[in-house]
Amino acid sequence: MYMCSDKAYLPSQTPEGLAKYRDMELKVLQGDGEGERKWVDRIYDYDVYNDLGAPDHGPEYARTTLGGSKEFPYPRRCRTGRKRNESDKFTEKPVSIPELIYVPRDEIFDHIKTQNFAADSIKAISHLISRTVEYISKGKDQFNTMEEVYSLYVNSSDSESHSMRSDDNHLKRKLTSGIFSLLANGKKTGNPSLLKFPLPLIVQKNKDAWSTDAEFARQTIAGMHPFTIQRVKVFPLESKLDPKVYGPPPSSINSHHIEPYLEGMTVSEALKENRLYVLDYHDAFLPYIQKINALTDRKAYASRSMFLLTKEGTLTPVAIELSLPKGTGREDRVFVPPGNTSEKHQQSLWKLAKIHAILNDTAVHQTYSHFVRTHSSIEPIIIASHRQLSAMHPLMVLLLPHFKDTLNINALARKVLLNAEVKNILRGGIIEYTFSSGRYSLELSSILYKDWRFDEQGLPGDLLKRGMAVRDANAKYGLRLLIEDYPYAVDGLEVWDSIETWVTDFIRIFYIRDEDVIQDKELRTWWKEIREKGHGDKKDEPGWPSMDRIEDLVLVVTTIIWLASAHHAAVNFGQYPFAGFMPYRPTVGRKLIPTPNSPEYESFLKDPDAFLLSSISSPAQTIVGLSIIEVLSTHASNEEYLGQRSDTQWTNNPQVMRAFEKFQEKLFKIGQHIEQRNNDPLLKNRYGEVQVPYTLLLPTSKGGITNMGIPNSTSI
Repeated sequence: MYMCSDKAYLPSQTPEGLAKYRDMELKVLQGDGEGERKWVDRIYDYDVYNDLGAPDHGPEYARTTLGGSKEFPYPRRCRTGRKRNESDKFTEKPVSIPELIYVPRDEIFDHIKTQNFAADSIKAISHLISRTVEYISKGKDQFNTMEEVYSLYVNSSDSESHSMRSDDNHLKRKLTSGIFSLLANGKKTGNPSLLKFPLPLIVQKNKDAWSTDAEFARQTIAGMHPFTIQRVKVFPLESKLDPKVYGPPPSSINSHHIEPYLEGMTVSEALKENRLYVLDYHDAFLPYIQKINALTDRKAYASRSMFLLTKEGTLTPVAIELSLPKGTGREDRVFVPPGNTSEKHQQSLWKLAKIHAILNDTAVHQTYSHFVRTHSSIEPIIIASHRQLSAMHPLMVLLLPHFKDTLNINALARKVLLNAEVKNILRGGIIEYTFSSGRYSLELSSILYKDWRFDEQGLPGDLLKRGMAVRDANAKYGLRLLIEDYPYAVDGLEVWDSIETWVTDFIRIFYIRDEDVIQDKELRTWWKEIREKGHGDKKDEPGWPSMDRIEDLVLVVTTIIWLASAHHAAVNFGQYPFAGFMPYRPTVGRKLIPTPNSPEYESFLKDPDAFLLSSISSPAQTIVGLSIIEVLSTHASNEEYLGQRSDTQWTNNPQVMRAFEKFQEKLFKIGQHIEQRNNDPLLKNRYGEVQVPYTLLLPTSKGGITNMGIPNSTSI
């Protein structure tokens, strides 16, 4: 049976005739935890990530189970009950094709989403086949010149029509023709969008600005990954790793490295004025560097990148530390900006240092900030919601649009993106193939999840944790940003406030007193299950609101909606606009930075640019990576954005409708405010030298790759 109603009731207020059906529906959705799920089932249950490997193909394809252990904690996924591998009875067999992966029937893509996703996937495959075959046939495993890189893209004269494409209806009409017909037609008609990539925003206006120090720094607060920069509170920086294994805790970056770049300040003065910031991936990566560097054609460091907040309010890099494990310690190299008058090889060494820092950042972006903090963390919340909240519960009415398509896209991700790279990429393993961390990519995300706390997932808690803001009762939203022109945070706090106001207005219609929260049996079981089952590896750790007050409930629901909508929009839809030009954000490092007097250093000195290109993603890796982020960055034609509900009958409560209309009005004004800030010449971090404004948190968008728009849910 299906429970559906345009009226919402707390459990204690359920009409007598509906009460037993309310309980019966939940029992159907919970199932009994036994057997293999069939496509007709509507059952929601939990399991660990034991389906990423394919050990029956060989031991090299076995992958660590994520979740259920202290060593590798992880959120839970939706249980499928598939058969186990013969060689490892604790892991599930992979399915042969993505369409066979179980998701509850109510979670399957609708026909429009299916058509959009298929069209974008076919276009991605057209890139993969046509361009990869071209490079393989020429025997090329590296780019030799920047011109070769640019040859992947529609030329600049066509960029306006193809780079920010909206709905590709021509492609959708060709769906039934098949991929090879599509390729043939692309060649016959001369339509470059079928065989070449659109020119990314990052190089549309200025083809050189992407490589500047100013843009390298600006991207940490106004790019596709503005979530990990943190204020330096102690100098030198210190590691928390075991010093017996990884050497002394203090970083090798010291005052003599950075003080020449501090605008006349000492380090102590810069710390006191909140002027030093860092991207610190040292502790996450160092235990894995030896394993990564033992992989074929993979090389990486553990990095720290330090920045100064200048008098102009912009950031500039002052040092990069790259570390390798060595014996019972480590080997650190510190690079500093060479200045405009330095020799070319010094400039190139600095570029290589920035690239290796970016390689760490891209891995953390994709596997943790993107997948774990949105897709993976939300999945068990969706499962718990269907298992414990009736369809007529007010919270289910509020949250349902923020769950749309997430379980389906996550199931596809486990089959195509996150799984072991078996034989060839057409069978999946794309993250392993296109990232330096290779087979250890998901393990790294588990290590980062160890620091995950629910109360730090909302924007205010996140900013406070990273030291990017301080509490201030006189400041807007009660927080004062220490980098005033922090585009993601400025726009994000306005969006967060609008969500929080809407959630507060909605919840107070149904919950009048704190006692109403305490007495809601479905709510209490829901919250208990999220903590103890969905995020069971974190259940005994701090950060879980007690759920005894309306205030707790507002924080929890606001955080869930924020993660599903705005956080995901900020981390996902800028991928192609910002990372679509591979030399700017490569995902694979293939060579370490050479040391003086080595044969590699002599090769580097002869042609620094060629050495740089040989050090990063190969043509095949580039094409695969671009094909995927082009799909991920694309809005569906029927996308439902924050403040929109496609179901016109979702409520008949006039109080709810008035609150929702107020929410819509606030979102409209937020769009206007963002446009105004982007046109303010005093806000230098919003545009940068690449002339790409920060628009990722504009609430709405058209279809396609637009670098803007906040969908209701984590749907791609």
